[in-house]
Amino acid sequence: MAIQENEVQRIIDAVGGKENISAATHCVTRLRLILKDEKEVKHDELNDISLVKGSFSVNGQFQVVIGQGTVDKVYDIFVKLTGVGEASKQDVKDLASEKMNILQRGVKNLADIFIPILPALVTAGLLMGINNILANPGIFYKPSFIEVHPGWTDFANMINLIANTAFTFLPALIGWSAVKKFGGSPILGIVLGLILVHPDLLNAYGLAEARTKGTVPVWHIFGLTIDKVGYQGQVLPVLVASYVIARIEIFLRKRVSDFIQLLVVGPVCLLVTGFLAFIVIGPVTMFIATGITNGVVGLFHVAPIIGGLVYGLCYAPLVITGMHHLFLAVDLQLIGSTGGTYLWPILALSNIAQGAAAFAIFVINRDKKVKGLAFTSSISAWLGVTEPALFGVNLRFRYPFIAAIIGSSVGGAILAVNHIRSSSIGVGGLPGFLSIFPKGWPVFFLGIAVSIVVPFALTFIFSRFKKKSRDKTVIKNEQFKA
Repeated sequence: MAIQENEVQRIIDAVGGKENISAATHCVTRLRLILKDEKEVKHDELNDISLVKGSFSVNGQFQVVIGQGTVDKVYDIFVKLTGVGEASKQDVKDLASEKMNILQRGVKNLADIFIPILPALVTAGLLMGINNILANPGIFYKPSFIEVHPGWTDFANMINLIANTAFTFLPALIGWSAVKKFGGSPILGIVLGLILVHPDLLNAYGLAEARTKGTVPVWHIFGLTIDKVGYQGQVLPVLVASYVIARIEIFLRKRVSDFIQLLVVGPVCLLVTGFLAFIVIGPVTMFIATGITNGVVGLFHVAPIIGGLVYGLCYAPLVITGMHHLFLAVDLQLIGSTGGTYLWPILALSNIAQGAAAFAIFVINRDKKVKGLAFTSSISAWLGVTEPALFGVNLRFRYPFIAAIIGSSVGGAILAVNHIRSSSIGVGGLPGFLSIFPKGWPVFFLGIAVSIVVPFALTFIFSRFKKKSRDKTVIKNEQFKA
């Protein structure tokens, strides 16, 4: 696709001109801009440009949705016309951080830690879904598929091993990403994570039973009695330990001679952080994590309809602010502690609902550009990527967004009342059923139907009211002129 310079110039003018641009970079689909004053953006002019599929501001960045395969060409021309030097994503993130409050920075740090490992977790979730299909009864036959066809047993076992690896060694993945984010050596983060799940430690999943029997193994060190317990599937212990090891490493590298750094920095970091992890960090963060887990599980048991309604209603607005990344950590904590999460299935319905509302705009709207964007973005949302539908269509017209969050709220309530959980994080759209425990599939499919029908119907209804309101305004204006 040939990109015209005048089209890119229109984007520059619409965001306030080159004088309003501090830095620019791009990702797979979007221009990511740091603007001096976002009030200078002319949103109507920007959304009227054929190259632009939508725009939004989040975490201090103003992002313009262009599309995969086109954004890099637009960015090259953008840099040429503005004279703004090419910046890395990290440069832009650092500049954006200066505009954030403490809570926003905390959420951003969580996002920066979990997003790099998300492909591994989603892949593991999909593979676990395949294993669920093969190993669970009542799907193809009354018994499981591998009971009827035992020749497939080892195949299913191998898939299960491959799928479970990312969750079994989750602390190592988090350690790598977190220590890298905090400014330390990623390899130390990997080793730290592996220390916390070492096979010599009592597996965290067997801790409750061991405590009941009084068989928890311990270390006796300098008068201290320390539980010899692992942290499989846990999030908070490795997050805090990763921050500690990164700070120790940064401190030592500034003070230890380069000549002996290899002999001093790594060993001291791992020894100090390892002892702190088992003596203080682990027990304290496990207490906090248990409280979070019990709180979420308790809500979905005591008042599931409220939990489902509220989370279904709030998830898409949280995406707009970037706050949804907080709940990825909660999902992983629930999966690690209880074997499943109530939250992720509702996330999948939220994505589907946004796609349904966007598809309704495709049916309703007569503008060819809007129809094309609405159709492609609805398909994208149904496959788990909601940005084009959310920012390019639904928020642009507003009433489809309202219809979508109502639909996902109703669908979320249905799932919560029936205690539908997923065994892993997967693709947050129609393929999401693969991550749901198979016995919950019928209810989940009902939730999908509700999350498609309700937003689609409400978008139609809201559009009629909007048209009638607009017609009344026109009539009043004509009467006033007369």
